[in-house]
Amino acid sequence: MIQNQQQAIVDEAITSRRSIRAYLPQAVAREDIEAILEVASRAPSGTNTQPWKVYVLTGAARDGLSAAIVDAYLDPERATQHAEEYSYYPTKWVSPYIDRRRKVGWDLYALLGLTRDNKAGMQAQHARNYVFFDAPVGLIFTIDRIMERGSWLDYGMFLQNIMVAARGRGLDTCPQAAFTQFHRIISDKLQLPDNEQVVCGMALGYADQSKIENSLVTHREPVSGFATFLE
Repeated sequence: MIQNQQQAIVDEAITSRRSIRAYLPQAVAREDIEAILEVASRAPSGTNTQPWKVYVLTGAARDGLSAAIVDAYLDPERATQHAEEYSYYPTKWVSPYIDRRRKVGWDLYALLGLTRDNKAGMQAQHARNYVFFDAPVGLIFTIDRIMERGSWLDYGMFLQNIMVAARGRGLDTCPQAAFTQFHRIISDKLQLPDNEQVVCGMALGYADQSKIENSLVTHREPVSGFATFLE
């Protein structure tokens, strides 16, 4: 019975995780943030290298970074001067990945009432990434440039641990690759050392359940669609 309860708790923390795009202004206690990061740090990493570093932004620090990025993003000339330092997405999209990408994008825009010809509305929605969707806590993750691909795999497990540990505390998150385009602004604002590379950002806070965008639940392939069992 106890084992079943433990399984249910863990499964619920994982399966209830969603990318939340609207948050309440309610503050997150520092001790909760520290506890989440401490739990997440138990993520495995090759030979215990622990390649992650986290910058926790609240208040003026969060607002200052957001303002600087939004200002650059909304200026067409300046925005083109910023580019991702690493490729998160493929340079050539093929099915089924492009189909899934399009579906989640248009499903979100449909909830928000944004049509394909509403370029300004879509730009404004994308800009909300850079204010961490109004979450009270913004997280910026970096990695030492000397680390190789295996450490990036380890980093993904660390990020997942953060999101699951947050759910266990009634908090929500949204991992955000959008920040990587503006890594130079982030480096300047956070005074990152030259050896640190921006991995991604993440919003952390309490979901505003009154917002329609938070009703989005993305589809997942059944196990039969991605797993092969060999006997």
